Amino acid sequence: MTELLPLAIVIPLGGAAAALLAIRVRSVQRIITIACTVTTALIAVAILLDVDSNGTQVASMGGWPPRIAINLVADRLSALMLTIGATMLLAVLLFAVGQRADDERSRWYHPAYLALSAGVSGAFLAGDLFNLFVFFEVLLMSSYVLLTLEGSDSQIRSGTTYVVLNVVESLVLVTGVALVFAATGTLNMAELPERLAALPDGVRIGLNLLLLIAFGLKAAVFPLFSWLPDSYPAAPSPVSAVFAGLLTKIGVYAIIRTQTLLFPETNRTLLLVIAGLTMVIGVFGAIAQNAMKRILSFHIVSQIGYMIMGVALGGTAAIAAVIFYMIHHIPVKTSLFLVEGIIERDTGSSTLDRLSGLARRSGPLAALFLLPALSLAGIPPLSGFIGKLGVVTVGLDQGSWWIVATALAVSILTLVSMLKIWTGAFWGEPAGPDHDSGVLRNHPLMSSVTIAVVALTVAIAVFAGPLYRFAERAAADVTTPAAYEGAVVP
Repeated sequence: MTELLPLAIVIPLGGAAAALLAIRVRSVQRIITIACTVTTALIAVAILLDVDSNGTQVASMGGWPPRIAINLVADRLSALMLTIGATMLLAVLLFAVGQRADDERSRWYHPAYLALSAGVSGAFLAGDLFNLFVFFEVLLMSSYVLLTLEGSDSQIRSGTTYVVLNVVESLVLVTGVALVFAATGTLNMAELPERLAALPDGVRIGLNLLLLIAFGLKAAVFPLFSWLPDSYPAAPSPVSAVFAGLLTKIGVYAIIRTQTLLFPETNRTLLLVIAGLTMVIGVFGAIAQNAMKRILSFHIVSQIGYMIMGVALGGTAAIAAVIFYMIHHIPVKTSLFLVEGIIERDTGSSTLDRLSGLARRSGPLAALFLLPALSLAGIPPLSGFIGKLGVVTVGLDQGSWWIVATALAVSILTLVSMLKIWTGAFWGEPAGPDHDSGVLRNHPLMSSVTIAVVALTVAIAVFAGPLYRFAERAAADVTTPAAYEGAVVP
């Protein structure tokens, strides 16, 4: 099954080229993009099933020995992230097709979106630091096109900020990668643990901090988050949805890889402080906003703090909680942005001052918002409660009382900010008709996709037991560097 690993990258890249050739025929572009994204999702599922049954899979490009080849590596964590990422990319694509049917600029959306899909797949499967950097650059280039797709002044300003800060991230990352190679003579993540352990403590800590800064900027942790609340709200809703649900988790994934595989038991106190500040600053920023997109964007920052908290606590139980948290968070955050997209499409705005009484206009739409909103706040028995419980339990077991108290307080404030959206947009007297005006029926494809993603968030809670056990198996893989090395370089 190792031949499927490069296909997860090659198919969307080839589709991007084909979509460019079909630039003047949007119907053909849509067919190409949907076909490539569906195929990639099916490949991801096949890889996940194979890895869970048969262990880590490695594809060494060009037939070269694994020690010097470009390796694509799929263990349980990377296969899981690849699968959920491909699923969300497919869902958001279908939502975008429903929203952009008459948009002239949609012709540029499809090739950029497929390039983004290739970058996502490559980032999850990269087996060395340099190719992780390469696929981060693919993500940056395609996401900039998507972010500025409509060409408005606000998008260009936000896109410029996004590009400048991500170029800085790229510079820091490539510098870190170069210094790691200079110090160890390799960038293969299977060989790096042993060689990094042989370095002086100061050198090892310095290299770790460089990579942590680069990946922390991509994950939008404190104090490297300022680009996100300005950039994401300016993007079209389908773009915001895929960015919000997926892109920052790639940064978290890279942090998990480096902190468990390359630099175990390093900078734990620093990471705990970063996690606490990320949670607090993010949730206070959300409470201070008056537009759904900006509130939800600040919550991306806040929720990343819980994931970094788990990484900082360390150990198999904590990493398992982080993995489950990501499984929960990606579809929950995606669904909230999809609901916002329907509201903006139907009313022309998602600013709370201009909205009122949406629950009376469309009870089903209100339910589609309420379920993931309560899950984000960690209300039982939804998936967010299970994810937060896992992280908090490990914190209590380790006696990290202050970070546990911070996490619980932020969860309450998250509920407050969700209630702010509920009272501002869904409660009160409706601005339009005071009866169900068929909001969802007016946007059938967008509504169907949103319902499916919200249903997925509920399914994660229903099947939390098997999913959490899978997360524990994935965490055992991640926290055992010898197993990763043995699979890649036997």
